[in-house]
Amino acid sequence: MKNLLKFSLLFLFLMQSCSKEAWLSGTMDLEGGEDWKPMVYVVVPEKFDGVAQSFVGKVLDSAQIDESGSFEFINPPEMKAPVLLEIAVQRKGEKYPNKLLNENPETDNYFPLVYESGKSIKLNSKISQFQASFSLEEPSLINGKMIELRDLRLEAYQKQLKNQSIKEASDEGLLEREKRLVEYQKQLMDFADDTDEFFPAMVALRWASPEGNYERIAELLYNQSEKWRTLYPEHPWTKELGSMADKENLPILVGDQVPDLLFPMKDGQEVRLQSLIENQRLVLLDVWASWCAPCRLENRNILVPLWEKYNQKGFQILAYGLESNETAWNNAIQKDGAYRWTHYSHLEGDQNPFMDALRLKTIPANFLLNQEGRVLAKNLHGEDLIEFVDNHMKER
Repeated sequence: MKNLLKFSLLFLFLMQSCSKEAWLSGTMDLEGGEDWKPMVYVVVPEKFDGVAQSFVGKVLDSAQIDESGSFEFINPPEMKAPVLLEIAVQRKGEKYPNKLLNENPETDNYFPLVYESGKSIKLNSKISQFQASFSLEEPSLINGKMIELRDLRLEAYQKQLKNQSIKEASDEGLLEREKRLVEYQKQLMDFADDTDEFFPAMVALRWASPEGNYERIAELLYNQSEKWRTLYPEHPWTKELGSMADKENLPILVGDQVPDLLFPMKDGQEVRLQSLIENQRLVLLDVWASWCAPCRLENRNILVPLWEKYNQKGFQILAYGLESNETAWNNAIQKDGAYRWTHYSHLEGDQNPFMDALRLKTIPANFLLNQEGRVLAKNLHGEDLIEFVDNHMKER
């Protein structure tokens, strides 16, 4: 009788286990996936800066992919509120299951989706092109937005970043590379701006720069912080984003006033910015260096012609050099024809009070200022800079 009771209890337990529905399941196409482990991992990023970031997400669970490509997760996350998860696969030999690849959306190894308690998710993908081929059967509205974001990112990558020319890969091509990157980032930020879905927007922000460098799109990051602070003020990720997007942590923004900087002149004297710009219609505050190849090209091909064309009409250039070698600095100024305008430098290299005051880390950089010192535009180069100056100087 006792053995019969034990058998009955065991049978009931097995029946309950078998009848428990998987909260996450799917089919993986394993063709061409010889270098990939037959495993699927569920990773949760616990902070905003952990989204799309390797080694920081917490691994919640894993499931074996069988020979037919099927897998399932039975025990759901113990979370009542919707939560962002990253479903990942890994190459053989990779030690850490929470290593997320962000080098190429065509082959990246994870997909972010939102788990909502009580709702099951079924996916299909190709293991060697996991993110690019990822699909969901009857996706929820929010996960449908994740698919839409993935498609946008993939298209933007293929258009802007995938096939760069040899010229763009050189030092001289840095500005063109940067322009393409900013265009790619803007498309992701525009998605975040257009959606009211919080988690897809957060993924878009992190995909815009997985390394967390928003210097060239600071205005877009600030605007996103203001938007989500209004919609979801108490969410911890909103607060984290707010800290990242605090104006004290970003370069001077378009529309802001540049502080009345003290410029060190070549003769050892110092002069205030406001005294240099107050009688000008438009001032280009240019941050460059003698060792910066694209800066040197911009001097010769763009700035000299603009100065010649508009200086007598109220256009001025103020150039700050990230220099430690005064001789190299002077030689570059003469060789480029940049002696036409005034130059300044602390001669302390790239660690100097000027960069700290403007909160800059990257050059070439520039700010276009009106006579009050307000930023009208910034980081315009080549034809974009010419067009802006032409339009502004033709006004009135």
